[in-house]
Amino acid sequence: MARRFGGRYSPDGREPDGPAAAGAGDRAAGTPPRPAAAARHPHESRTAWVTAMATPFLLSAPFHDPFGMAANLGAFGLTAGAMWLTREGLRAEAAYDARRVARRPAIPRKLFGGILTGLGLAVGTAEPAALGSAAVMGVTGALLHWLAFGPDPMRDKGMEGVDSFQQDRAARMVEGAEAHLRAMSGAILRTGDRRLEARVAGFAATARSLFDLVERDPAGLGAARRYLGVYLQGARDATAKFADLYAQTRDPRARSDYEALLDDLERSFSALVGQLHQGGRTDLDIEIEVLRERLAREGVTAPPLGLENRPEPTAAQTFGAALRETIRDRSR
Repeated sequence: MARRFGGRYSPDGREPDGPAAAGAGDRAAGTPPRPAAAARHPHESRTAWVTAMATPFLLSAPFHDPFGMAANLGAFGLTAGAMWLTREGLRAEAAYDARRVARRPAIPRKLFGGILTGLGLAVGTAEPAALGSAAVMGVTGALLHWLAFGPDPMRDKGMEGVDSFQQDRAARMVEGAEAHLRAMSGAILRTGDRRLEARVAGFAATARSLFDLVERDPAGLGAARRYLGVYLQGARDATAKFADLYAQTRDPRARSDYEALLDDLERSFSALVGQLHQGGRTDLDIEIEVLRERLAREGVTAPPLGLENRPEPTAAQTFGAALRETIRDRSR
């Protein structure tokens, strides 16, 4: 996760804000930092061990007859390809788990990796007189693969009620914005100043809080479009030019101007995150009020305050009363 760390010996010389010292914009908005783009699955290293255990197929291939050599080389190739697919599937699963709203992977890579693992074991142990044993080994290998790495995510997460078209647009915009942030981080490395690197990382954490909000609620894409595109592209270009200038001149005025630019951008991004949160609260209040009015017209619940001759609830209105109480509790 993108987090800003500080301390007495940090480049900026500031004390940390707490155990989860995230960017100032994240704290102000009350949203957690966006997960890192390259999330790592805890079982990803297992694929390297399985590939290493398949190397005897490769090393012993020259000592067999042509059929045995082809079988051993094929077994190693299938196993290595299976582990590559499995590793990609684990990375996709890690990115899926790191986000609140995510689509299932388009290709079940771990499933195909398990099938290739079983085929690799079957080919490596195949003998003309014992094909049944090879089949048993293949099925066992596929089963062990499933037990070791688990299944692929097979359903979307948090997509109920979300416009898929808007979600795809938001994903494309966020992907482009992430590319701008990576370019900023790469450009600032040319200055050789760790304090500036930390400053850019802090701004990136604030920007990613906006990314996370837009991904969860694509309705805010219209308001955030300029921030994800024009503003970040301008910040990227300004960072590249500043890095080239500061690496040569060490001009303190240029540095102060650049830091002031980052401060302005960070405040703007934080303000937009706050506005989007307030807009979501307003939409919720409107939905609750509309639902209350509909319930009142149907006679399921009491009409709004100020109206007389309110109907008395009956035994048939038990569900409506319970729904009213639930809505009232959630709106407080």
